[in-house]
Amino acid sequence: MNKIIECVPNFSEGRDLDKVEKIVDCFRAKKGVKLLDYSSDPEYNRSVVTVVGEPEALKEAVFQSVKKAIEVIDMNQQSGQHPRMGAVDVVPFIPVKNVTVEEASELATAFGQRVGEELNLPVYLYEKSASATYRSNLSKIRKGEYEGLTKKMESPKWKPDFGGDKPHPTAGAVVTGAREFLIAWNINLATTDLSIADKIAKKIRHLSGGMRFTKAMGIEIKERNMVQVSINMTNFKKTSLYSVFELVKIEARRYGVNVTGSEVVGLMPLGALVDTTEYYLGLEGFSIDQVLEYKLLEE
Repeated sequence: MNKIIECVPNFSEGRDLDKVEKIVDCFRAKKGVKLLDYSSDPEYNRSVVTVVGEPEALKEAVFQSVKKAIEVIDMNQQSGQHPRMGAVDVVPFIPVKNVTVEEASELATAFGQRVGEELNLPVYLYEKSASATYRSNLSKIRKGEYEGLTKKMESPKWKPDFGGDKPHPTAGAVVTGAREFLIAWNINLATTDLSIADKIAKKIRHLSGGMRFTKAMGIEIKERNMVQVSINMTNFKKTSLYSVFELVKIEARRYGVNVTGSEVVGLMPLGALVDTTEYYLGLEGFSIDQVLEYKLLEE
């Protein structure tokens, strides 16, 4: 049985598309690897790639992409709306088919060790691969971002799992590990007031007492004359998208602001859409087995 793992590396470049293409080329025409999607955002100055493959082939392709990103991205010249700590900010490995989360974690750990040893890039393990409980949360590892990395790494508590004990001079550090499916999702607000997005994000995110399996922050999108509540849903089966969407609308009304729409970054599981459709259409006894394309793929 073929083992399939998904990887969703996030690169700190979303403006120079020539650089992005050089990085993405590492996933093209590679045996045992399939590039599913990639997108770039100039305001976030970030690109997100979604790729799947057999474990060893995938690990090699991702390693080459990290190597290329180090060559073309200089963090000393980089700025953007999205938090980041390195040229390659985070590299999650997600079990998809005939693979356990433990196997995905072993792959992520081996990948991190190679990156640290061969590229001299400090590596932190997170989520299911974390070497300590306090390192499991990405936002805690990333706190201080690239600019605060040197000072942060002076603390024994934040010594990297692999690589040197100082940031790479142009690429900072990277985070990797195994995790479950994550949906990156932005909800748009009809206002330019970033404080409103920040307040709503604080209300809905789990860390501030909000909804479980929900991470959120406010983001300003100047070119579109609006702000967003930028959300990561870490378990859509236990906290639904429609629950979060409705709560954001409720909180937005408090400030006299409308929700104008939302957008998904990268790919998302069909089950999340089915769940949301079932709620908004009031479908009774509906299941994913009633989706035509799903049944065709099954056959």
